[in-house]
Amino acid sequence: MKTLLDLENWNRKEHFEHFCRMEEPFFGVTVEIDCTKAYETAKELNASFFIFYLHKTLTAVNAVENFKYRISEGKIYINDRIDASATIGRADGTFGFSLIEYNPDFKIFEKNALAEIERIQNTTGLFTRSFDNDNLIHFSAIPWLNFTSISHARSYTFPDSCPKISFGKMIVSESGKRTIAMSVHVHHGLMDGLHVGQFVDFFQEVMNTK
Repeated sequence: MKTLLDLENWNRKEHFEHFCRMEEPFFGVTVEIDCTKAYETAKELNASFFIFYLHKTLTAVNAVENFKYRISEGKIYINDRIDASATIGRADGTFGFSLIEYNPDFKIFEKNALAEIERIQNTTGLFTRSFDNDNLIHFSAIPWLNFTSISHARSYTFPDSCPKISFGKMIVSESGKRTIAMSVHVHHGLMDGLHVGQFVDFFQEVMNTK
């Protein structure tokens, strides 16, 4: 479900119109996340760390209203729920785009994620299903690289306002602290650095809780 945002009375109307005129309206940041507690919790739950931090990501995304905004035909809609289209790797080195629905209950989310991952890994090609709605984040993990910045392939002619969130290689310090790079790319017409900061802070908070 989604509702129409009252653009005429939105205090960011001018910002929205300004950035929507740009060929590249997205901006991005890369931050370091402390994942020590989250990794320990995932192992205690005998859960995939990838699925665990994907769930925490969606929890934070769904907690910040601007991350639930999407643009359609010049209008802004507020989605009730945001899911994930995550890239899922296969044994042959290729990957496919998945659709994993968000559920606040981790056990339910984990069950659905495992089923979708298995489905992708037993198919071929990039698009193995249709994507009828844009209540998504585009999500990827690059566990081979401890990156400090990242860019994304994008078609400027294709209307897109979905946030893109990527994670890098987990690094373990001599003291045992675990960190991971997180990149967040968002449409500047829908949000600013303030909102990305709110998302990052809340994400770090939920990563530190079970």
